[in-house]
Amino acid sequence: MSYKKAEKIGMYLKFFILLVFGILLMAPFVWMVSVGFDRSANIAMPFPPRLFPDDASGFNFTIVFENGRLIQSYLNSAFVTVTSVMLAVSSALLAGYAFSKGKFKGKRLLFVIVLCTLMIPMEPRLIPLYKLFNSVDLLNTFWPLILPSIINGMLIFLCKQFFDQLPDTIREAAQIDGAGEFKIFFQVYAPLAGPIAATMVILSFIGSWNDFLWPLVVLSNQELHTVPLYLASFSLENGTSLGGLTMALATVSVLPIIVLYLFLQRYIIQSIALSGVKGE
Repeated sequence: MSYKKAEKIGMYLKFFILLVFGILLMAPFVWMVSVGFDRSANIAMPFPPRLFPDDASGFNFTIVFENGRLIQSYLNSAFVTVTSVMLAVSSALLAGYAFSKGKFKGKRLLFVIVLCTLMIPMEPRLIPLYKLFNSVDLLNTFWPLILPSIINGMLIFLCKQFFDQLPDTIREAAQIDGAGEFKIFFQVYAPLAGPIAATMVILSFIGSWNDFLWPLVVLSNQELHTVPLYLASFSLENGTSLGGLTMALATVSVLPIIVLYLFLQRYIIQSIALSGVKGE
């Protein structure tokens, strides 16, 4: 067998394996959408599970979009998520640039401390954070959901690694022209950081939009509930009944993430490929 033929067979084999895994990953989502369009699922969940409903109907989605509590939870999640993403991405870009191109005492130690935060999950931080926000009387507000997102160790690490790929000669040329650090960052490096910024937007958006445990701890007022909290409360109230309506709610809850990913996917591919000007 020739080398080219073996390479072609290997390529087809990889494609087939990826296709199989892709179908397996998509099957639960397709089933969720299918049940959402199945009006009879409100009486009893279809068994065995089927990918396409026998009698498709938009009844469940009509009820969903007429639900005032869902709309309010959407607005709450949108405000929290957009604000958190803006703060997280902005601070990560600034910190990543400082750790990559800046020269100051204790830089390595500070960066190690940032990396150490990646090893601490959310659960051990729940009680200290709860006591902190309770002491300043910020419980049952959106601030406990927004402020902790300002410092994100993973995003800072990604930014630093991205800026490390950009040559220092760009910064030196700007300094020769008399530009200060903020001008260099905003006019030179920030425009080049589009791909990594898109990746960070996706990561922080998913983390904030899907966050359940922390909002459950700090929000007891139903008017402030986010989409995951509303979906959980709806499921608890109805148990195994209204399965079609529950799946319709779940489908609507993930739509913003899908739309955002489809919009930013080309930038994410660029960031994975480490696009940008490289220097020796």
